[in-house]
Amino acid sequence: MDAFGVLAALLLSYRLREANIDLIPRIQLLDPSPTLPPLDAYLTTFVLPGIFVFLLAAAALGLYALYTTASSWNEMGKIIVAGLLWVVVIMAWYFLVMKQLFYSRVLLVHSTFFIIFFVAMGRTAVVILQRAFLRMGVGVRLVASMGRHPIARNARDTLARDMHYEYLGHMTDLHSLKMLENKCHPDLVLQTDPDPTSKETVALIDFCRSHHIGYAFLPPVFADVPHQLLVGHLGLIPMLQFQPTPLDGWGRVFKRIFDLIGSIILIVLLSPVLIAISIAILIDSGMPLLYTSRRIGEHGRNDIHVLKFRSMIKDADKKKKDLATQNVRQDGPLFKMQNDPRVTAVGKVLRRFDLDEFPQLFNVLWGDMSLVGPRPHLPEEVSKYTSFQRRVFAVKPGMTGLAQVSGRSALKFDEEVRLDLKYVEEWSLRMDLWILWRTISVVLSGGGS
Repeated sequence: MDAFGVLAALLLSYRLREANIDLIPRIQLLDPSPTLPPLDAYLTTFVLPGIFVFLLAAAALGLYALYTTASSWNEMGKIIVAGLLWVVVIMAWYFLVMKQLFYSRVLLVHSTFFIIFFVAMGRTAVVILQRAFLRMGVGVRLVASMGRHPIARNARDTLARDMHYEYLGHMTDLHSLKMLENKCHPDLVLQTDPDPTSKETVALIDFCRSHHIGYAFLPPVFADVPHQLLVGHLGLIPMLQFQPTPLDGWGRVFKRIFDLIGSIILIVLLSPVLIAISIAILIDSGMPLLYTSRRIGEHGRNDIHVLKFRSMIKDADKKKKDLATQNVRQDGPLFKMQNDPRVTAVGKVLRRFDLDEFPQLFNVLWGDMSLVGPRPHLPEEVSKYTSFQRRVFAVKPGMTGLAQVSGRSALKFDEEVRLDLKYVEEWSLRMDLWILWRTISVVLSGGGS
């Protein structure tokens, strides 16, 4: 499919250049008089080698792995990278080996675009066809689990919702598995309590080998923490290693650069709004303009001072205890009340559209916070958190986050924590961009603030 996609892309690009049709007119200025070879020479000297080069680039990126857990978006990204690698190799070959420039840069640009497009469309067709077969039961892998302990909840839920698998149930002993094997032949057996010194484990492995059944085991410690599980080495000994978040490593560097550039741009663009809000607060209730809130920072150790435009009367914190009985958040340690009497007239407008949060751009600039991350936490709230809930401190708190764009204060606390942990464990720059884009529509709607 990929080879046909590249072939179609290169032939279409040739015909477009032959007809002097340029889909990107600005490139025409760079290539006013191309000299195209005859079609037969083009096929033998460029098309066939071009197909081979793309297939090599795609193979190097793992696009032909027989078994993969990569998402469709991840595969799409690899196709784009393969297309860019293809054009780099072609240009390098002509410039370094042939000692000349490629005979048509417009054709090269068209070819790169069409290769990415046609290959992506071909693979999309294959995925649609594969899913159609899976819905008919063709290609579905039958999976059973075995052990004294039940299968981990995350693993069971994954098997239940993934159309590639059909979960046959849990067996407590080898006899039950043999009875199951007589009814239907499992493709894979997952052992939930592997022990290389036990007779049960050895007997199970021997049974799977002799009956051509795949064998795997779920590491007991990591069964409920599937994200960021890496295979490392202690000398020459392989070991499973848990990484709490993709931000441990280069991800932290990329996110910090993203935050630094983003905060500077937003501070410059929003400076007129910041000045206007400051004047409005000054006229409405006087100084101070800003309110500083002490929150718990990254890793739950360092206190940070989060900046906000003051939206309440002065000394509002001292009156919080008197209003504790009016807290509408009874599902967790957070404090929230409707029609808070401490909010000023200007503060109501600021809170409705989250304009009071804008000074936190300076917290992002200083490195205390991030543009995207879990909500900042008050010390008195954190003191009531469970060890599970404290996992959200693996990253810096953010101005906005996955929970904020998925329901805001309407969410129950446990659901908010679950969304924050999903962000912590599955972070990517693409997710940050999506959350920022989603934040704009959520803020403009003014709901759930």
